[in-house]
Amino acid sequence: MAIAHVTLIGTGLMGGPMARNIAKAGFAVTVWNRTLGKAEALADVATVAADPRAAVAKADAVITMVDNSPVVTEIYFGSEGVVEAAPEGTLFIDMSSIQPTVARDHAAAIEAAGGRHLDAPVSGGEKGAIEGTLAIMAGGRQDDYDDAERLLAAMGRPTLVGVHGAGQVAKLANQVIVAVTIGAVSEAMLLAQEGGCDPAALRTALMGGFATSRILDLHGERMAERNWVPGGPLALQLKDIENALEVARAAGLRLPLTEVARDAFHALTHEMDMGRHDHAAYLRWLEAINPGKRLGSGPDREPVMTG
Repeated sequence: MAIAHVTLIGTGLMGGPMARNIAKAGFAVTVWNRTLGKAEALADVATVAADPRAAVAKADAVITMVDNSPVVTEIYFGSEGVVEAAPEGTLFIDMSSIQPTVARDHAAAIEAAGGRHLDAPVSGGEKGAIEGTLAIMAGGRQDDYDDAERLLAAMGRPTLVGVHGAGQVAKLANQVIVAVTIGAVSEAMLLAQEGGCDPAALRTALMGGFATSRILDLHGERMAERNWVPGGPLALQLKDIENALEVARAAGLRLPLTEVARDAFHALTHEMDMGRHDHAAYLRWLEAINPGKRLGSGPDREPVMTG
């Protein structure tokens, strides 16, 4: 089924620029967000709906980009009830990061109601959302993915990785790599500084060798500049790691490096009250357990706390 009309629910840090890229690709876009002002900021490229049920009334596809499983479930089946309000055959594409089991439950319930479903979480942060370069990991039926591929390609690089829920598992695998690598980059940069290296010069020197990574490139720069304004908030990284460890436990696996990273992100979020800082602020936990040690000499650039 050709997709022409797209509704995007959740126009925050990621969803806002994603909506702009969808509109730029030629789709008719309707947006809704619980904080209406965030949706109204897209009025130049999209129709702003007053409520979610009205937002999906003519949708061929409905994209959700929200914080967690309970919010997605509420939007789909709760008081917002967009699954019931959407036309029969609508393709629901959840690009939030949630538990794989919940994604599979959503798929079954949506199909029972006459709709279709893909779980398609993303990686690439705000920068990737703005530039339309997100890595998109989709789980679901091949024919539904084929229908959605042009839409997904407006936001980045999509790949069908498996059945319902597989997209969420792939995202958790991604987040395991991200979390552990952020920890490794933090440790390497603090070690190098204490051994006499300039941290910014170290990052430049390592790029191009075996240690090259997007984490070293982007988050290494954040650490050197002490920029904690979130591209990816700590609290969401913690949520994803907890979900990854839940999947691991169900599979009978131990992931020791991930467990250490989880403990650090938990301390940052709940003990140091940095849940809204960028996840590169892992460095702050490392500094906290090494009293008197601090990367660089510049001031911390903190996120704006808005309630």
